Amino acid sequence: MRVSVLRAGWKPGRLKSLAPLTAILTFGCALAVAQTAPPPSYKDLKYPPLKQIQIPKVEESMLPNGLKIYLLENHELPLVRGLALIRTGNLFDPADKVGLASATGSLIRSGGTMAKTGDQLDEEMENIAASIESQISESYASVSFSTLKDRTDEVLASFHDVLTNPAFREDKLELIKTQVRSGIARRNDDAHGISEREFASLVYGKKTPYGWDEEYATIDAIKRDDIVRFYNRYYFPANVILAVQGDFSAPEMKAKLEKLFGSWSAKQAPVPPFPAVDPKLAMPGIHLAVKTDITQTYLVVGHLGGELNNKDYPALEVMSDILGGGFQSRLFQEVRTKLGYAYDVEASWGADYDHPGLFQIVSSTKSMSTVATLRAINAEVERIRTTEVTPEELQSAKETVENGFIFNFDTPSKTLNRILTYRYYGYPDDFIFQYQKAIQQVTRADVLRVAKMYLDPSKFVTVAVGNPKDFGTPLTSLGTVSDIDLTIPQLRRAAPAAAGPPQPKGAALLAKMAAAAGGESKLAAVKDITEKAELQLDQPPGMKVTEVEQWTNSGQYREDSTLPFGKVSVYSDGKTGWASSPQGTANLPEPERKQVSFEIFRMWFPLLTSASDPNRTITDEANGAIRISDKSGNTVLLTIDPATGLPKSETYSEPGTPGDVTETYSDWQESNGVKLPRKVTISQNGKHFGDLTVSSVEINTGLTAEQLSKKP
Repeated sequence: MRVSVLRAGWKPGRLKSLAPLTAILTFGCALAVAQTAPPPSYKDLKYPPLKQIQIPKVEESMLPNGLKIYLLENHELPLVRGLALIRTGNLFDPADKVGLASATGSLIRSGGTMAKTGDQLDEEMENIAASIESQISESYASVSFSTLKDRTDEVLASFHDVLTNPAFREDKLELIKTQVRSGIARRNDDAHGISEREFASLVYGKKTPYGWDEEYATIDAIKRDDIVRFYNRYYFPANVILAVQGDFSAPEMKAKLEKLFGSWSAKQAPVPPFPAVDPKLAMPGIHLAVKTDITQTYLVVGHLGGELNNKDYPALEVMSDILGGGFQSRLFQEVRTKLGYAYDVEASWGADYDHPGLFQIVSSTKSMSTVATLRAINAEVERIRTTEVTPEELQSAKETVENGFIFNFDTPSKTLNRILTYRYYGYPDDFIFQYQKAIQQVTRADVLRVAKMYLDPSKFVTVAVGNPKDFGTPLTSLGTVSDIDLTIPQLRRAAPAAAGPPQPKGAALLAKMAAAAGGESKLAAVKDITEKAELQLDQPPGMKVTEVEQWTNSGQYREDSTLPFGKVSVYSDGKTGWASSPQGTANLPEPERKQVSFEIFRMWFPLLTSASDPNRTITDEANGAIRISDKSGNTVLLTIDPATGLPKSETYSEPGTPGDVTETYSDWQESNGVKLPRKVTISQNGKHFGDLTVSSVEINTGLTAEQLSKKP
């Protein structure tokens, strides 16, 4: 900006006083100085101290049946929210039914009540902008609701029924189990998820509830009766605390709750303590999970953390923030900013209310710098254990930790839930004030003391997930390396018969099916096929999948599926392959490769001509059924339609999909001299799963391996 004296009205010969000019020049110089002065540093900014947290008055009462009630009025918005905490958790899962608690928590809501199905509740809640949810976590269960003020009574009634009178409908249990199985099948897709899962298992021990994973066998073992028994054992009034906050009169709400829950008379023995963590079960050392389809290594380093009621927890929080709590932390500045090894690296001192959490340093780095990153991490751990932090580091970390904790109490709802949590785990109501005071008193000497006392590199569990061929420096340069087995255990089923000469009766039945389908010579003459179809699934309701399946007799297979979220393509030659989705393209992991190989085994043309394959066995199973198996362990059960001689159904257990799948065939039509089914009804574990309708079939069009293997 320039200030011109002309613009101020001065002209030669008209100046009668120097005062206006002096003022103008002074003003201009002041502006020039202001413009050239450096901006103030952020370090010079001053902030007022945080306001003291105010814990509002909560109305407390207990019903004669033992149900504890906490009420907090909040008239800012016309909303009412409630939360019931139940003392249970997946730590009470039986070893052979891991996943039982989680399934119970989901089914309490999705299975509906004796009066309404889960779907009816969904529709009802959606229509009035309300919600009712249920879950079971590690060491607590919850049932919650949220509603507009004028819908409080009807939502409270449904909330009461969900909590005290769930129906546990069988079809919803099967849906939950199917969803969990799907998660198990995909659990090795995400390298970061693998590192976190395996780290927890190695630190807590694989033989305790803290280190267990859901498996196909444990999920398959869960029955409705198990769900009912689990619910009855833990869901009783004296084992529940209920908090409600929002726009209501506390005396009126108390009367409503007394009327609703006063007659809940279920009784059980007091719930035992949760199992203790045994530090001796940890497996210190370096552990490698090989995943060849990624270009980064995902790392987790650490050991057991502590509990929130530990007197040193505030100092440990400050210490971990300095070590790896944010952009200013030592790990971030060294590993990312200075060395450029990782995009992100962080450390946290995990503490739980009732058992030790996990101290962990988490990072990911390009494969080549795996060992260098681990060395840099270990060096920073050693530095914080041996030298005091700077005053600036201490002050910044204390402010960060204290300020962050405030957000647990920035709304009345959070405040009430926090109080409820303190009561649930037996913490004093003023724990937050004790914590704040302790944070303020942490010194540099305290940080050094707790780092020396609690961080023990000799007990570190180091988990690396990546491709060791790309590490550059071998991981063994840091010490002995143990392999992590990522194999997903399959359900144990009867082993297929050993491959050998076909049984005469089974072979004759297969020959009859082949003849009805066009004859072995015509089936063997099929070189390739392209089949287009639409799959209508029962769950999610109304979901449709468009599929294009292609196969060549040289063993090439491809399937392109169009789903609501995008297109998924899979290709394999039986030995290798790739998969493509909206997230990208990657090599087929071994479990998925086996699934595709099984699909190749099941293709009609080689299946119906199995008698000529020396690697396959045909076994008579009586009642018009035969079993076809190969040396790789693939096996299917084919039944014949006595009226047509064509296959009537096929039953199999697909790798990665627990339980039997049955496909029932109809509407056989001829294409190029061979008959193929145009309609397939699919059931899983005896329940209808979906329907497939074939829209077109093209045979011997000259498909090549190059065409099928071309990536999107």
